[in-house]
Amino acid sequence: MTTTAFAFVVAAYLIGSLSFAVIVSKAMGMADPRSYGSGNPGATNVLRSGKKLAAALTLLGDGVKGWVAVALAAWLAPRFGLDNQVVAMCALAVLAGHMWPVFFGFKGGKGVATAVGILFAINLWLALAAVATWLFMAFVVKISSLSAIVASVLAPVYAYFILGPDSVFFGTCIIIAILVVHRHKSNLVKLMTGQEDKIGGKPADKA
Repeated sequence: MTTTAFAFVVAAYLIGSLSFAVIVSKAMGMADPRSYGSGNPGATNVLRSGKKLAAALTLLGDGVKGWVAVALAAWLAPRFGLDNQVVAMCALAVLAGHMWPVFFGFKGGKGVATAVGILFAINLWLALAAVATWLFMAFVVKISSLSAIVASVLAPVYAYFILGPDSVFFGTCIIIAILVVHRHKSNLVKLMTGQEDKIGGKPADKA
C-alpha cells in the first residue's frame, strides 16, 4: 500500500470514529448512550431515551459519515492515481472506525447506519434495496436487530446482481455483512431465547 492510499484509509477510519450517538447526546445535555439501555452508542439505543430528535440526528450523522468517507475517497482517488480497491478499503475503514472508534475508547456502535451510508456512496440501487429490506422486516417483526441482520446478509446478494461478482465492492459488501452480524452477536443470542426488545423498547439491562 502506498503512503497516499494509507492516508486515505486512516482518514476514513478517523471519520468513522466520530460517534454521533455520544456527540449528539452530549450536545443535547443527555446521558451517555453507553450508560443505559443496551449500552450501544447507536440511534436505536438513543431512541430509548425518549428523545426522537437525538435519535434522528444520530442516525443521520452516522449515515452521512459513511457516505462522506466513501464518496470523498471515490472522488479523490483518481486524482491521486488510486483505484476502487482503495475506495473499498476506505469503506471498511470508516465502518471499523464506527465500531471501534479511537476517540471513544474503541467502544462503538453496531454499524448499521454507517453501513447504509457506505452503500449509498457505492450504488444508489444497492442502498435502496438494503433499506427497503430493513423497512420491510422492521414493519413485519418490529425488531431492529433482526431487520439489520437480514438486510446486511442480503446486501451482498443485491450487490452480486447489481454490481456483478467481479466488482471489488461485492467483496466489500460481504465483509460489511460479516462485521455487522458479528456486532449483533448478543442480539442473536437474545433472538434465539425470545428476549430481544422491540423497536422503541426500554430494556432494563445492558446487553
